[in-house]
Amino acid sequence: MEEFDSAVNILRNVVKYCGLSLNPLLQSGPDHLHNQALPSCRPIIIYLRPQTPSAIRNVDTLSSPQQSMEKYKPTDATTNPSLILQAANMPQYANLITDAVEYGKRKGQNKKEKVSRAMDRLFVLFGCEILKIVPGRVSIEVDARLSFDKEASVNKARKFISMFAAEGYDKERILIKLASTWEGIQAAKELEEDHCIHCNLTLLFGFAQAVACAEAGVTLISPFVGRILDWYVANTDQKSYEPEDDPGVKSVTKIYNYYKKFGYKTVVMGASFRNSGEIRALGGCDLLTIGPKFLEELQNSTEPVVQHLSEASAKKHDLEKVEMTEAKFRWELNEDQMATDKLSEGIRKFAVDAVKLEKMLLEKLE
Repeated sequence: MEEFDSAVNILRNVVKYCGLSLNPLLQSGPDHLHNQALPSCRPIIIYLRPQTPSAIRNVDTLSSPQQSMEKYKPTDATTNPSLILQAANMPQYANLITDAVEYGKRKGQNKKEKVSRAMDRLFVLFGCEILKIVPGRVSIEVDARLSFDKEASVNKARKFISMFAAEGYDKERILIKLASTWEGIQAAKELEEDHCIHCNLTLLFGFAQAVACAEAGVTLISPFVGRILDWYVANTDQKSYEPEDDPGVKSVTKIYNYYKKFGYKTVVMGASFRNSGEIRALGGCDLLTIGPKFLEELQNSTEPVVQHLSEASAKKHDLEKVEMTEAKFRWELNEDQMATDKLSEGIRKFAVDAVKLEKMLLEKLE
């Protein structure tokens, strides 16, 4: 990831922004949008005016160059272990590392506990820095190595919430990110129902995962359009797809229609795009995570953005409601090679970066 000179720009490398602002995606008709100036210290978020019909109801962006950042205003943000690892190695955040290390020394009884406490503190400190910038929520990710341990995931999530509370941030401003394993989804169910803690289920690639998340009543899911396409390009003979036939687009469309057909409140946030055609094909989805390159392409295009997804159209689909038991979930995920491969790959990669971060903290603790 590109590193920038200013501390604010570097902070943007830690987070992925999602939420509401303004931007001229559509240039004519009732959906016309207007620019909204943004101070240079702000990240990027855009949306369509809520009082008008929208083709893309909400759009959010990944970190981007300074000139793009100046156009938009942030509301929400999310982190992951890989980005925090990158930021932790930057001199601008040395004070956060020092704080986390000292916290670990005070709170831990042995080496393992000290590293664990320091890790938790570091994640919370970065979250607090982000909350100083955004008025909405920040997503904090539970350690990927807990992806198959429901109770440990619940405990870690509650600990994060209490640590943020100690810093003066209410739980309404925090989203707990969990991998979309059966255990992760059931942890989210308990957190949402018993503790009113909102959850963001990530690493979601299959329909079984989406149905289980909806039944669990999670706040938000993040299906990865581009990563699904990547798998099909790498593992099948077909190397290119029209937007409407793109396997990632078809996956998110199916999930969106199912949710709206049966009245689930879970928000669908499509993410990880490989081309603007995918974005256009999902016009109308609850939320879309869009990088600056594609935002610029959409802005400069005269082709109208058409609304393909809507609750009204979803209601007309002839769909059968699915009851997702644990056995059914595990079988269907097992039968979906793409979802199985991408879920396990994502967990492994986050776990590797968590270990690297622990090693860095351990060196400073000794």
